[in-house]
Amino acid sequence: MAAKRIDKVSEDLPMNEPVSETPKPKRGKGIYLLPNLFTTAALFAGFYAIVAAMKGHFEPAAIAIFVAMVMDGLDGRVARLTNTQSEFGVQYDSLADMVSFGLAPALVVYQWALSGLGKPGWLASFIFAACAALRLARFNTQVGIVDKRYFQGLASPAGAAVIAGLVWVGAEHQFDGADISAVVFVLTVVVGLLMVSNVRYHSFKDFDLKGKVPFVAAVVVILVFAVIFIKPPEVLFGLALIYALSGPILTLVQLRRRREERAQASSGSADKNDKRHPSDSEDGVGKKD
Repeated sequence: MAAKRIDKVSEDLPMNEPVSETPKPKRGKGIYLLPNLFTTAALFAGFYAIVAAMKGHFEPAAIAIFVAMVMDGLDGRVARLTNTQSEFGVQYDSLADMVSFGLAPALVVYQWALSGLGKPGWLASFIFAACAALRLARFNTQVGIVDKRYFQGLASPAGAAVIAGLVWVGAEHQFDGADISAVVFVLTVVVGLLMVSNVRYHSFKDFDLKGKVPFVAAVVVILVFAVIFIKPPEVLFGLALIYALSGPILTLVQLRRRREERAQASSGSADKNDKRHPSDSEDGVGKKD
């Protein structure tokens, strides 16, 4: 009887019970379509700019880069508004930015003005493309660490806007890029270096589009659009150039303020020490008296 009871108990006990493990996260079987459509449109615009520049159509090439900027600005906002953010979207957007704002401007400006310089020309274009890649890689590794109100270095879309705006102005006024190749060379290299610099730029990410604004703000927006549509190449190139220069100017102003604050702090501490500890000459006079 005892043996039968033992066998019955052993049958009731679970045999080869698996060890409990932490459940593995399930991989998503799909991607969000809506935000990635805008990213694909930006990628297509950048690729079209390269093809147009190879055929000598520089004006549509420059316009395509600005179209890519608009699409790039919309994909992130659409993802946040529709709650469709994903890691896939982040990586896809970064790769599309490399094509649209790294390779496309570099190749367009090379075909327009730098090809006649030989090795220095394609080296300048490569510097711009490489700096754009480094800028995007640094941005991806610093998400959630740096202050969102500022960019560290010139953003790649803004750098692309400077180069594309210059090409658009030249194509609009029928300038030959070879005539100003030296200026274009310097500007391409400087813009590329600004992208990998530590210069701070306003990101305008704290600008609230959902909140209410005064009525005057709507009028200002209408006037801005009107000015842009009067002469798009000149206005867009001017705005991009002003934004590119705003970073170094802002950095110099902040450095000057910090030096003044340090000077005031050091002078204030020196005055306090003088009040607490009289000078040696005063001590000597007091002892003689």
